[in-house]
Amino acid sequence: MKLDSPIFTDVDAAREHLEAQRWPNGPLCPHCGNCDPVRIRKMEGKAHRPGLYNCMECRKQFSVTVGTVFERSKIPLNKWLLATFLMASSKKGMSAHQLHRMLGVTYKTAWFMAHRIREAMAEDGPDAGPMGGEGKTVEADEMYHGKRETPREYARPRARKNWKPTKSGKAGGAHKRVIVGLVERGGKTRMFHLNNATKDSVRDILVRNVSRDTTLYTDESRLYKETGKEFAAHRTVKHSAKEYARREGDVVVHSNTIENVFSVFKRGMIGVYQHCGEAHLHRYLAEYGFRYNRRSALKITDSERHDDLLSRIGGKRLTYRRIGETSYA
Repeated sequence: MKLDSPIFTDVDAAREHLEAQRWPNGPLCPHCGNCDPVRIRKMEGKAHRPGLYNCMECRKQFSVTVGTVFERSKIPLNKWLLATFLMASSKKGMSAHQLHRMLGVTYKTAWFMAHRIREAMAEDGPDAGPMGGEGKTVEADEMYHGKRETPREYARPRARKNWKPTKSGKAGGAHKRVIVGLVERGGKTRMFHLNNATKDSVRDILVRNVSRDTTLYTDESRLYKETGKEFAAHRTVKHSAKEYARREGDVVVHSNTIENVFSVFKRGMIGVYQHCGEAHLHRYLAEYGFRYNRRSALKITDSERHDDLLSRIGGKRLTYRRIGETSYA
């Protein structure tokens, strides 16, 4: 799809394209769920704005953006579709400053648009089912990236005072944000932000997201030693001995796939976004996970990835946090 496509330059073409993705079987009332074409009427009078429908079941009016991340936005719909296409097709991300320049909107507007789009990228519904299964392999690993903003939970009160650097003189992961990643070989990935990586917190992620019939591949970290016994098999590679892959018969034991997922995330966060508040980290993880799960290696084109994103924008409103509120609505 080219950037001069009508859906990126014309509001009406953009609305018709969005309707085709959200309503492949015809209009659906977001207020009462009515989808009977006889009971839904398109408002075509001169006094009505384009794309307005009236539901004769609940007697409410709606458009294709009601109940979506685009709802109540004054930004033209063609600019929204251009933003979703740019973010869906850029492997390492698209900064808010770049969106601000390309779309002709303010930086503040571009930043908020990007977060709304990331909210739509979050996996849910059928995508949230268990990974792996009988005969399948899931790799798990943890990553430490970016300086943490929330205090770490220490097992011993004096651990923080007695902190020492590693043998190499580096700070290690004690003052960095913790990210745990899962990837099914030949399949999808999921990444999670934790305040602290413990056996219990990592186990909770594994048992909630991976089928027990799965073969689990990890490094030699003690975080996985006990939990690995709950799965069909658990094989490890010893990174401390510079072992990164090992052949056992017809299979190769390694965790390089999840390392590759992490590498793309790090390159994007360092080279494109440069800074990410810890409160928003889960949305950036969802963004990179969405693109990886629909990567070109799976024969998915940029246009198909974009259309898939548009079909997922419903029921994910994200509004500015107002004074006195403690979370996003």
